[in-house]
Amino acid sequence: MGELVYGFEPVYDKDSKLLILGSFPSVKSRKTEFYYGNRQNRFWRVVCSYFGESVPETTEEKRRFVLRRNIALWDIVTECEIVGSQDSTIKNFKVADINSLLQNSKVGFIILNGSKAFSVFEANYASLQIPYVKLPSTSPANTRFNEEEWKDAISRAFNGT
Repeated sequence: MGELVYGFEPVYDKDSKLLILGSFPSVKSRKTEFYYGNRQNRFWRVVCSYFGESVPETTEEKRRFVLRRNIALWDIVTECEIVGSQDSTIKNFKVADINSLLQNSKVGFIILNGSKAFSVFEANYASLQIPYVKLPSTSPANTRFNEEEWKDAISRAFNGT
């Protein structure tokens, strides 16, 4: 039985164009109190690389980076019972109300970081009129990660291709 744990508030502003939705923060992320806090997670390396920037060191620098690049970050699950960091153990969860984020931003594309984020999103927001794509999780536990798929999706989000 997992413990009830809470996720993070979304990071976005009125100019955000791309929403990246994860499943739920890992144990290491919950310790750092920010998204993708596990240094082994590929998220920051891939997204920063797309923009030709080095990975910011501090939480505040990461927050400024995503806002400057018009990226919104959130997790589709806002609270749940979970064992460790394993998405497969998530239960009794609450789903993020992404409608307010969408109404208060320019988000026109959503990237779902991994299978759990995708399945919860589809169960709750499949009728949403915004294009979205499921990508391989950036988690270090995922052996099927594909950096090019991520870069292509980011490009589609900002260039509409």
